[in-house]
Order: sequence, then structure tokens, then C-alpha cells
Amino acid sequence: MDVRLAGRQDVEDLAHLLWLHAAPEERARQTVAAFAVDLAAWWSEHGDSHHAFVAVDGGSEVVGMAWLALLPRVPRPGAPDRRFGDVQSVFVVPEHRGRGLGSTLVETAAEHAVRLGAARVTVHSSRQAVPLYERLGFASSQRLLQRPAE
Repeated sequence: MDVRLAGRQDVEDLAHLLWLHAAPEERARQTVAAFAVDLAAWWSEHGDSHHAFVAVDGGSEVVGMAWLALLPRVPRPGAPDRRFGDVQSVFVVPEHRGRGLGSTLVETAAEHAVRLGAARVTVHSSRQAVPLYERLGFASSQRLLQRPAE
């Protein structure tokens, strides 16, 4: 397996994985082909802030992904270029799970964020994935709070 930074040539594979990762009612709203067009347009607008990583099997099949949102923070005196990273949409196709691909994708995305100047990397996890993130050094924080849009 190879994990690498994705490029525009991977947009159809990424769209397919995001479509598989979606809930059935979300998939019913749009075909994967139509979604690929929307994803390509979105990524064209957000390519500076959103980086995708793919896991490729021994051939050329993309079997996993992780996205990294690398976003600016308000400057502070002496620190005009503050950033944080947020790992998003980690998914490995079921038949390739249990081989460490998810961990490798998350590690690769987090290391990329730090290399590009992120002071911290966050993730909003499903309950079942919390142990994975904790094994990779993520921890809960009393100071990182969220307010639902409800």
C-alpha cells in the first residue's frame, strides 16, 4: 500500500470514496458521477486550504482517503501566520480495513499539517474511531468546545 498526497487526477476516486462514506439518504440525492463534478468544482475553489491523501493498493486502486483542512488563525504579535489543521472524512473501503491504512492516512495528514505550520491538529470523530485517534496521540481537551448549529 502507498499513501500519497492526492492530485486533481484523483478527484473521481475521491468522489467515489466520499459517496461510499455518505449515509444512504445522502447517496440517494446524487449519483457518484454528478458528485464528482461538484467535488472537482469545490476543490478548485478550496484547493489552497484542503489537502486530500489517498491510500492506493498494490495496483492503482484508491482504497482509502483522508482530508486535511489547513486554516488560518488570527495573527498574534510575533506570529503573523498562525494555522491549525483539521483531519476530515477519513475512510477506508471495508475490504481493506484492519491493515493500518486509516492510521497511516491520519498520520500522514497530521504530519503534513505540522510541516506546513499548524500549531495543532484536530479531528471530529465518530465514537467507534476515538480509540484509533487516541492511539495516534489525539486527546480530548477541556478548552476545545463546540456549539451545534441546531
